[in-house]
Amino acid sequence: MYGFYDFFNQLIIKGILVYAIVICGSYALLAFISSSAISKYLKRNSYIDYGSILRSTFAPSISVIAPAYNEALTIIQNVRSLLSLQYSNFEVIIVNDGSKDNSLEKLIDAYELEAVKYVFHEYLATQPIKNIYKSKNPAYHRLLVIDKENGGKADALNVGMNISSCKIIACIDVDCIMEETALLKIVKPFMEDTKRVVAVGGVISIANSCEVDKGRLIKINLPKKFLPRVQVLEYFRAFLMGRMAWSRLDGLLLVSGAFGLFDKEIALKAGGYNKNTVGEDMELVVRMRRYMIENNIPYTVMYVPDPLCWTEAPDNLKVLGRQRSRWARGTIETLFMHRGLFFNPSYGFLGMVSYPYWFFFEFLAPWVESAGIVYFIILVLSGQAYWPLFLTLSSMLFAFSLVISLSALLFEERSFHQYRKRSDIFKLLLTAILEPVFYHPLTVYWSLRGNYQLLMGMKNWGEMTRIGFGTLKKKSNKANISEVSTNPHLSV
Repeated sequence: MYGFYDFFNQLIIKGILVYAIVICGSYALLAFISSSAISKYLKRNSYIDYGSILRSTFAPSISVIAPAYNEALTIIQNVRSLLSLQYSNFEVIIVNDGSKDNSLEKLIDAYELEAVKYVFHEYLATQPIKNIYKSKNPAYHRLLVIDKENGGKADALNVGMNISSCKIIACIDVDCIMEETALLKIVKPFMEDTKRVVAVGGVISIANSCEVDKGRLIKINLPKKFLPRVQVLEYFRAFLMGRMAWSRLDGLLLVSGAFGLFDKEIALKAGGYNKNTVGEDMELVVRMRRYMIENNIPYTVMYVPDPLCWTEAPDNLKVLGRQRSRWARGTIETLFMHRGLFFNPSYGFLGMVSYPYWFFFEFLAPWVESAGIVYFIILVLSGQAYWPLFLTLSSMLFAFSLVISLSALLFEERSFHQYRKRSDIFKLLLTAILEPVFYHPLTVYWSLRGNYQLLMGMKNWGEMTRIGFGTLKKKSNKANISEVSTNPHLSV
């Protein structure tokens, strides 16, 4: 009996150890691939004249689609920012998704809007449209405002796709701050890749504590609070180390809902955004990839490592916890909907590598870690804990997580160097040291809570509270906290 018990203990310990080695090894490999890819990107981009894209008559047309729900606090400035984007052929479609505040009234007054008759084809079924507005002022000829019944973010984006008149759609959160050259940089893969590009994503940065005026980022500051600051590190890892590597491997599964470009034709043929998941951004990318593979069409999903979009990150535990639990639900829903990909050789790299990676290291990781903690507590209570081994493994994992965070910070400093003060770098270093102890356990808990909420049938987004750029007044926003999925462990 004791022999079997010892064998069982050894099996669990070895299993957890092997899992930890594999996940750490995968992070190290992704970091190496990302480093090489970023270096090549920066070298190639140093010779690019984006002004030529701005002047080119061959640049593809882009419809910028921005769902809005109760955005009265910043809607005027944000629309002004979108209209100021540097690009030759684009339109801005604001979809008012049944706002209960005066967002629509503010838009009508500020941009001299009037209801018009507008002919379009309803490719995707959506909630009813009340009115479509255009401006009487020629200065705002690019602007189109749709007022519709509330149906959620995915439904609003589908309305925008139906009405869009351009070949490429840029789906964004209306309350994000866009770089003026964002469209010029993110559209480039559509113009130069030999394969058909179906989607492109870019870096999302944290705007907390930054100075914003009239919808434009004036000065970049490191967030003053710990929670937004630790999310800066998460985003560095997720974007510069994770997505850049997966793009290089042509296995990227997620384009952030905060800002991404999509081939409209393929997005429509794939069925548009799914209204039955809170992870509609990831689910659409996976479905588009499946469509291309099933129809034997060569394609790719690309990633641009430039900081193109700035968003306000949650700055308190309650709101951040809701966001992370929702991300966990969205990931599980997408994996379940597309479970036929799991180790399916018919889908090539997508089925054999990308999907399994997300399953084992995004979905299962918090469960494995929690099971290890519970098992160790049992060993402690039974007097069988081997403390030297525990402390050695814990120290190694802490050191590895610190190395990954510092590597991500190094990538950022060697590439785009957003934070130029020495004090900012010191604060980020200190944050990297504190994160594994004070923040990481919370992300594991929130992820498990998301699993539980999904089992209980929870479908709503939950109330999100924002401070708003340049103001201390709070506002409610149900559906526009940026969806930037990060791994609950190291966010690679």
